[in-house]
Amino acid sequence: MSRYLLKNATIVNEGKTFVSDLLIVNDRIEKIASSITDNQAAVIDLSGKWLIPGMIDDQVHFREPGLTYKATIYSESRAAVAGGITSFMEMPNTKPTTTTQGLLAEKYAIASQSSLANYSFFMGATNDNLEEVLKTDPAAVCGIKVFMGSSTGNMLVDNEQTLTGIFSKCPMLIATHCEDEHTVRKNLEAAKQQYGEDIPAEMHPVIRNKEACYLSSHLAVELAKKYNTRLHILHISTAKETQLFDNTLPLEKKRITAEACVHHLWFTDADYKTKGNWIKWNPAVKTAEDRDALWDALNDDRIDILATDHAPHTKEEKQQKYLSAPSGGPLVQHAVLAILEKVKEGKITLARAVEKMAHAPAVCFRLQERGFIREGYFADLVVIDPSKAYVVDQNVILSKCDWSPFAGYTFSHTIETTFVNGKMVYHRGQLNEQKAGQRLFFSPIH
Repeated sequence: MSRYLLKNATIVNEGKTFVSDLLIVNDRIEKIASSITDNQAAVIDLSGKWLIPGMIDDQVHFREPGLTYKATIYSESRAAVAGGITSFMEMPNTKPTTTTQGLLAEKYAIASQSSLANYSFFMGATNDNLEEVLKTDPAAVCGIKVFMGSSTGNMLVDNEQTLTGIFSKCPMLIATHCEDEHTVRKNLEAAKQQYGEDIPAEMHPVIRNKEACYLSSHLAVELAKKYNTRLHILHISTAKETQLFDNTLPLEKKRITAEACVHHLWFTDADYKTKGNWIKWNPAVKTAEDRDALWDALNDDRIDILATDHAPHTKEEKQQKYLSAPSGGPLVQHAVLAILEKVKEGKITLARAVEKMAHAPAVCFRLQERGFIREGYFADLVVIDPSKAYVVDQNVILSKCDWSPFAGYTFSHTIETTFVNGKMVYHRGQLNEQKAGQRLFFSPIH
């Protein structure tokens, strides 16, 4: 039996900030009260520290199986818990792609042996696997992933009949990557005509432009409205797309939801000149005006969730010319700190940041007993030291790819401790390698 008594914590939860004690017994939060005594518990004084629910990251690429030279579930879950992410939902564009129930089960088996964080895996849709998709268990799998635009991996779903079948027949959440393939290819050909094989990275948001994003997102929304589909659009990157989403309903009643990623909220197209392919993501980082619009939509609830789209590639891959360099980068270790930096800058309140990183993903995906600091819930908790700075230097990076787009940056806060299911998996720079993660489970969509 494990017991931790957290004393004098400044708890940030469900829109409130208050000082309290909290008792963890085994994998659960046993008690929250102004003063708790427990002679059997290990006592940790959190005076001056923040205690928040762990971030639930609804979009990561941990590369296993098949691309393990870039990352593994083990390596990236280590980076995640060090970054205050206690649960993740992983994407199907691995090798082989996760497009059968057997391949999906293999991922769960790997994670059950190696993940330090809680886990779920999306089932991948293709142009010809609808029958297999419909076998997915909505109580045990986070959702169906549809690439309505090709990104990393060969999973483009562009057949109109297939899309109709998925949106009309699938009873569970459908998560989409939205970029119109025809527009992207047309823009790429124009760039090749202008630059040949030496396209500069600054052209990335021109090739994968706002119109490509909007056309595809608009199509997804129209399909969802037509068939009353539970749609979740990932990594919104443009001001125009934010107009597609509603903020008049509470999150638990929304049928169409949206996510914003840390990199689209942090970087702009001006950063390509200095960072080049290191900030090459799909969808592309766009203008400062787009970034500001994302913050506005996040704050007024048109955008519901904050995520990372953590997608590591090796340094050698990213150092290739633009056309060969893959899109994506490692973010799980520093995403929470990046958002807390924006809290300090006044872009978002601390309570709202916690809502978007933890509460909203739990509500959106109907996660059972996670995402909130409540008695009886799983003890997925993160301790933040708001007075201690954290420098992203080479010796702290835990992702297998061994680089970060935040390299050299000094954050104003430090993640001191992470608990996953009541186990202290990270504390002051040290990882507990004991596997703590559990499979995530979901309540049915009504």
